[in-house]
Amino acid sequence: MLIPVIMAGGSGSRLWPLSRQAFPKQFLNLQGEKTMLQDTVDRLIDLDHEAPIVICNEDHRFTVAEQLRLNGTVYSDILLEPAGRNTAPAVALAAFRAMQKDDNATLLVLAADHVIKQPANFVNAVENAKLLADSGLLVTFGIVPRKPETGYGYIQAGQPINTTVASRVTQFVEKPSLETATGYLESGDYLWNSGMFLFKASDFLSELKEFRPDIYSSCEKAMTSVDSDLDFLRIEEESFLACPSESIDYAVMEKTKHAAVVPLDCGWSDVGSWSALWDVADKDNQGNSSKGDVISVDTINSYMHSTEKLITTVGLDNVIVVETKDAVLVADKDKVQDVKEIVETIKRENRTEWHHHREVYRPWGKYDSIDNGNRFQVKRITVKPGAKLSVQMHYHRAEHWIVVSGTAKVRNGDKEILLTENQSTYIPLGEIHSLENPGQVPLELIEVQSGSYLGEDDIVRFEDKYGRG
Repeated sequence: MLIPVIMAGGSGSRLWPLSRQAFPKQFLNLQGEKTMLQDTVDRLIDLDHEAPIVICNEDHRFTVAEQLRLNGTVYSDILLEPAGRNTAPAVALAAFRAMQKDDNATLLVLAADHVIKQPANFVNAVENAKLLADSGLLVTFGIVPRKPETGYGYIQAGQPINTTVASRVTQFVEKPSLETATGYLESGDYLWNSGMFLFKASDFLSELKEFRPDIYSSCEKAMTSVDSDLDFLRIEEESFLACPSESIDYAVMEKTKHAAVVPLDCGWSDVGSWSALWDVADKDNQGNSSKGDVISVDTINSYMHSTEKLITTVGLDNVIVVETKDAVLVADKDKVQDVKEIVETIKRENRTEWHHHREVYRPWGKYDSIDNGNRFQVKRITVKPGAKLSVQMHYHRAEHWIVVSGTAKVRNGDKEILLTENQSTYIPLGEIHSLENPGQVPLELIEVQSGSYLGEDDIVRFEDKYGRG
């Protein structure tokens, strides 16, 4: 039984302003029409596998579930980590869960935020790796390098394994200097460390127990008490929070005597920066890659991404221009690693743009904060068919709802009413209320908030179909 394990955590701050803490890069459609998470699932289609296990955190759980639903993906579990503890504990949770299904389960560990432009090569590499895992080896996939890259770790391939394309792992090495990376490329013995793995769940747990018994014990305890909640599995929080944070490489792969590497040449990128995205993107005759509404004149070797407004450029070379509803980034393509400093500055100044977009997704739909000022805020709210916001009240704000399209079922105090286009209702401060879409088409409405405090934490929930406290 081959069970894919898709790790859908991380914040991807180097791809700001598209990637935000509440909506990171794995949920974005940076190439094509599908998101990176959906593409990760789709490239499994030619493999004989069971339904994937997906690992994410509480904040992203509804986004993961919705994107998988929209993709038509059948998944077995969405495991919720109470806190980030790096890849070794995350995969240990998945391994324990897989062992509950099948003692002989094989795990294919993938990140949800990688680009693979030649999926057939990826499938062939996985098939080769399965034979090695059956013999007790822990396999990692090493990307065939095309240039002396300093942004990736490397794997040194050693003794070839029988007649396969795989080799024993001699060593894992950290991100090198340019001079060292050039030497690696010239030697032909080194591969980029992709962070993808394939092994028997039992073999991984056995090695983890030997080399990091503290991680093994914490994860084992955390998985002894699992609560099912809608599409999600919540593990025992106290035990997992006691778990050390460690990567698979440090915890197991660098220590085990059973590590093997399968070379993989598939147009891979972890899209760790805007320049990395430009590297793998389709380009025009001027070396430009653009997405959205873009007009360029005398511009070369650049990346432009528009989400809403028209971007125009004149006489530029080697630049990144990214527009969202609430922010614009303009950067030298060679300096995009410093975008993280912008994000840190925004956080220090207590601005919201590092955390979420103007448009925010919720399990019931989404809202777009289209205007705000002193003591007021205007939102455009979209509620999916059959969805319902929590029964709630606010201490500091009143709300006025105007239906734009669809039908709204509204509880306003002791009254329950139906509203259609151009009809409205007023929710006084402190009044218990709820909003539901009983129809078959999305409900669109404008919400005008007014009051002394308009933050999202001024919500007292009494009932919620999505299990939010």
